[in-house]
Amino acid sequence: MARFDRIVRGGTIVDGTRGPRYRGDIGIKNGRVAALGYLSPSDADEVLDADGLIVAPGFIDLHTHYDAQLFWDPYCSISSWHGITSAVIGNCGFGFAPVRPAERERAMLSMTRVEAIPLASMERGLPWSWTTFPEFLDAVDRTPKGINILPYMPVSPLLIWTMGFEAAKAGTRPTDAQHAEMRRLMHEAMDAGACGWSAQRMMPTGPSAVQRDYDGTPMPTDVMHDDTCREFARVLAERNDGFVQMLMISGDNARDRAFYEEVATLSGRPLIMNVVQAFDHRPEIHRRALAWLKSCRERGIRVVGQGLTTDAGFTFTFEDWNLFDDQQVWCEATTGTHAERLAKLGDPARRAALREKLPITATGPLPDIAIVGPKLDRNKVWLDHTLAHAGAKMGKHPVDVMLDMAVEEDLATEFFAAPPNGRIEYLKEIVDDPYVLFGVSDGGAHTKFLTAGRYPTETICKVVRQHGLLSLEDAHWRLSALPADVAGFRGRGVLRVGAPADIVVYDYDGLRVLPDEIRHDLPGGEWRRVQRAAGYRYVLVNGEVTIRGDTETGVHSGQLLRHGEGRARQA
Repeated sequence: MARFDRIVRGGTIVDGTRGPRYRGDIGIKNGRVAALGYLSPSDADEVLDADGLIVAPGFIDLHTHYDAQLFWDPYCSISSWHGITSAVIGNCGFGFAPVRPAERERAMLSMTRVEAIPLASMERGLPWSWTTFPEFLDAVDRTPKGINILPYMPVSPLLIWTMGFEAAKAGTRPTDAQHAEMRRLMHEAMDAGACGWSAQRMMPTGPSAVQRDYDGTPMPTDVMHDDTCREFARVLAERNDGFVQMLMISGDNARDRAFYEEVATLSGRPLIMNVVQAFDHRPEIHRRALAWLKSCRERGIRVVGQGLTTDAGFTFTFEDWNLFDDQQVWCEATTGTHAERLAKLGDPARRAALREKLPITATGPLPDIAIVGPKLDRNKVWLDHTLAHAGAKMGKHPVDVMLDMAVEEDLATEFFAAPPNGRIEYLKEIVDDPYVLFGVSDGGAHTKFLTAGRYPTETICKVVRQHGLLSLEDAHWRLSALPADVAGFRGRGVLRVGAPADIVVYDYDGLRVLPDEIRHDLPGGEWRRVQRAAGYRYVLVNGEVTIRGDTETGVHSGQLLRHGEGRARQA
């Protein structure tokens, strides 16, 4: 019997510890790193040639919504195409367990707007072989996976299960008995393998109300009583285990920050604050966030920021668009059936209010949005014009340019909203904080708008190779070891003897993000927008090759990481 199942031979190893790179081989046995150094190829059943390539730990994505997609797409693409070997599901408090059979349809409807996952895909793709959260984890465990999955306990379904839908949506303070039941369910979930809990805490109205339920109302977590968060924090303290993910936009007010600090202090566990984002027109926002995070570290409070480090924009039509919800008039106009939205967006009586209340939170200023997919020949003259430029030539307000064209083309006109974080000097300010996590990929969500799952490839290409903002050693620590440490991935994120063999092998000079494309590969006949990568020679998950030459191998060696760790493979 060979000493190793396979050897990754002759590559330049960047091991994720921030130590200097070195030439060497990696011997893999039973899914783990068994040896590092110079190894004889005769000692392996298979040799993977890494000469001239970078060999590094697989990337860890802490912010995804693959809770549904993993059941029909074992590779959780596009994340796996960009070197992600482990991902966290259940973010923002959203998920599919515990859910009673009678509430399954409503649970799916909630995800159609807040995370823009197609209803038809969920209806066809979710097996619904569970009711409780432990049963959900068992279903995930049984499902073939091309990457590792670490689960949060999302608190929105827990609130609905305990309080009933109406009370949970009303923001009613739970009774002591209800809080006791929530605590019991949280303990049950963590006993089964959950690694903490998550919640979106947006304001019900105003500029922070950007991710809403399918009918435009707040999500249960948005109106959840602060005392309920405190109860959940105490569960983590009792267990001395787990971590918290909480979304409150940039935490750019004193109350948000004080509450983050309180939850982190009560729990004694890491709290991931989403999201640290640079706005080109308001740099003071990310600067205040970075200063506050530094202050938390200095005071020993375990709040860690996750940065939006990709410049992936939003390509959208008004058939599905949902990210103007920060203004109630836009939220109301973009909810309902296709026919209802068509009528509302074309209603002249609404236009004054829509012009007055321009949304700016998720996509930057509306006049800067570009027309990238006009359908009618007479409108193609405006291709690649911004709404502001087209409006100046037409003598029309940018809102009227956009909505007149969208209504004329039955809501099928494509627009592109560049992210409001385009300035490299502001990205550098975020990258310069060594403890800001990278990502916020939203993998599995916003499937027709966004391809932020490309962020690991983009980090190496843009942050390291193009602009030199980080060394390769620091970048791999930020992409793998740091998120593994914060989120309780036991032993992952570094290449050392005994660690799970989650490995990326890539061509540093040839690595790139490919142009976006449309794929009609979702259940229910739905489509999505994707971006692949080029330059990944191999990706290994638990020692098995899942991607070879940027192509899936069909190997499903990913595991459910209960309590942050997977099952040991036997010899």
